[in-house]
Amino acid sequence: MKVKHIMDYTVQNIIDVIMDSIPQAVRTDTVDTIKIGDPGMKVSGIVSTFIITMDVIRKAESLGANLIITHEPTYYDHRDEVEKWLKDDPVVAKKRKMMERKKIAVWRFHDNWHRNNPDGIVTGMAYKLGWEKYQGPVNQQVFTRDPITLKQLADELKKTFNLKTIRVIGRPEQKIRQIGLTVGAYGGDYQVKFLSKHGDVDTLVCGETVEWQTGEYIRDATLQGREISLVILGHVLSEQEGMNYLVEWLRPKVPGLPIHYVEVPDLFSYL
Repeated sequence: MKVKHIMDYTVQNIIDVIMDSIPQAVRTDTVDTIKIGDPGMKVSGIVSTFIITMDVIRKAESLGANLIITHEPTYYDHRDEVEKWLKDDPVVAKKRKMMERKKIAVWRFHDNWHRNNPDGIVTGMAYKLGWEKYQGPVNQQVFTRDPITLKQLADELKKTFNLKTIRVIGRPEQKIRQIGLTVGAYGGDYQVKFLSKHGDVDTLVCGETVEWQTGEYIRDATLQGREISLVILGHVLSEQEGMNYLVEWLRPKVPGLPIHYVEVPDLFSYL
């Protein structure tokens, strides 16, 4: 695509630049769609974020950005089809009105960012953790490193993400060499199949999990003698660095256009 002057970029131009850069991009039956705003609107700046919150909207306005690229839904539904079940909800209405008033467009970049080769979210996470040197050449979700204990891995993750606590299943003294990484909200079916397929994986670092599936599979495997464990980061922490990486990936494709990463705080606090 021919490089445009900064004032010539429209919302649709930005989407086209991104989608044209994804090998075998999926353009139908995808959640990667505009959630609000005019595709023909001139773009003054871009905010990349894990999920669009009220604070992210305010931050975008303060940065002079009128296009927000979000990885997760805007309206609490995978396909943002809130008209089917939250039509008159006041929280949805207030959020929508705020974006309309500030003339902000929102485009979701989920399916195709994961589809990129390498997966954009996993790549950003690997950079954040400093694990890119451990990443397998074939399976991007398996990392092989010098042995450490589960306790050492947990401490490493707590330091990286500034956490006081982290949820784990397993023996603190377990030796770990191969780590599986399933970011985001991969379901229990996927996680159990992953652990079944990759018998050499010593621990699984995940975003969300299903306790009665993945958790109980690991409990039974441990009771049967397999050395295996689970570390739960939560959805936000396990994926949002991929949207930080998006800024680096996208910037040279739209030269001159301001692009900002806005971090979202972890959803949970602990009393």
